[in-house]
Amino acid sequence: MTSRTASLGTTIPQRELKKNSVTVAGIVFLVLAAASPIIGLTGAVPVTMVIGNGLGVTMSYLLIGALLLLFSVGFVLMSRHVTDAGALYAYAGKGLGAEASIGVAGLAVYAYTAVQVAIYAFFGATVVALLAPSIGIALPWWLGSLALIAVVQVFGYLRLELGAKVLGVLLLGEWGVMIAMAISIAIQGGAGEGFAIDQVFSVQSLLVGAPGVALTFAFASSLGFEAAAVFGEEVANPRKSVPRATYLSVALIAGFFVVTTWMITVGYGPSAVLAEAGKALESGDTASFIYGLGDRYLGPWAPAVMGVFIVTSIFAAALAFHNSIARYMFTLGRGGVLPAALGKVHAKTGAPFVASVAQTTGAVVLTAIFALVGADPITIVFNWGGGIAVVALVLAYLFVSLSVIVYFRRTKQPDATYWNSVIAPALSVLTLVGALVIIISNFGTLVGGDGDLVTVLILSIAAVFVAGVVRAVVMRVRTHRRVSVEALEDATAQLS
Repeated sequence: MTSRTASLGTTIPQRELKKNSVTVAGIVFLVLAAASPIIGLTGAVPVTMVIGNGLGVTMSYLLIGALLLLFSVGFVLMSRHVTDAGALYAYAGKGLGAEASIGVAGLAVYAYTAVQVAIYAFFGATVVALLAPSIGIALPWWLGSLALIAVVQVFGYLRLELGAKVLGVLLLGEWGVMIAMAISIAIQGGAGEGFAIDQVFSVQSLLVGAPGVALTFAFASSLGFEAAAVFGEEVANPRKSVPRATYLSVALIAGFFVVTTWMITVGYGPSAVLAEAGKALESGDTASFIYGLGDRYLGPWAPAVMGVFIVTSIFAAALAFHNSIARYMFTLGRGGVLPAALGKVHAKTGAPFVASVAQTTGAVVLTAIFALVGADPITIVFNWGGGIAVVALVLAYLFVSLSVIVYFRRTKQPDATYWNSVIAPALSVLTLVGALVIIISNFGTLVGGDGDLVTVLILSIAAVFVAGVVRAVVMRVRTHRRVSVEALEDATAQLS
């Protein structure tokens, strides 16, 4: 039996994910599904316009896209030298050591788990609301959540490429209807006020109102773009596939939101779009903001189709995050950080089935807890989960950028230029610190809570990171102690 030596010196059985089980296109589908753009358009955009920076929402998405592309420069460079399903934490460990590595692992698992439970809650609330008129009763939201968890688990147990193909079909429909609406608005000239380039694409529009809120929601709409590296062990050529999938995913997500939010402004007209967003917000049905445009520019069939795609989009996002969490838990089990059983793969499908079932169990438990305490699925579960995920992942990105600088200054590599190993990562560190300050200062708006709630949730993120660091220290002490005992036994044997 072959073995893998962990960064802290432990030796454990070799357990590998199935090679060549997903294509570059499949990875892109998984990443884009996690971003779930139709949820962003129907949920985040109208809110951002009203309480954020109004017409500047398009510039907010453009700025966040540029920030993520900047981060991706160092991220992609590291992906060529490290192929590991742990992605973020494996990259952080290369330059910053095991303590930071496992701390970042905690951040990633916490972030993905929080956002997945949030997605399950959002799905439950959406489905029971859609079913209520037909069945005549209002079912509890958690029934819909548990149903989705069960379906996602089935796909999580199967081959990764099968799930990617399902997501690909759903994404083509989801993106197709939104792009068709944007094209129709452009062809018809919108509301007759022109394309509003000066009003939409300007620094002034970005800075009006509360730009911090807008940037926070824009960041939330891009969650999971880094997951391309999580599937690096399962593609034929990770040195090429992961960079391609990462850059393509960031460009597509940013491009989609920039074009569609711009066309939304054109469709309603710059003079009316904020009022329409406000109406949707006051009604409690933010999706009606997009439905109205679909009805106007595509026809009465569009709102119904969009409603279906909201449901399928939530499923796609849940499946994408399920796959990511399972692989993080798998690599932590394989590395001896979590129980070794999590590092097992299915003999036929190559899927990390133990980690998949474990994280599903966790999602069921958390959903049950929120249901038992009577938590609102949107204002509490969804908002809290989204807020935690944004802060935790931005912090993880920050550690990765620092790691890139340290690692490639210490270990010279032919493909490490001054741009991709120093300048871009350093600029990424600065921009991520700025983004983190802005996000935390607007965290109360994102989670819908007061100062005490903000403090508790932020401290929970810090606690997860510290717990990871402590775990790494304990593992190191145990490793050194075992080595010392073995050396003493060898010396005693020689003396005897």
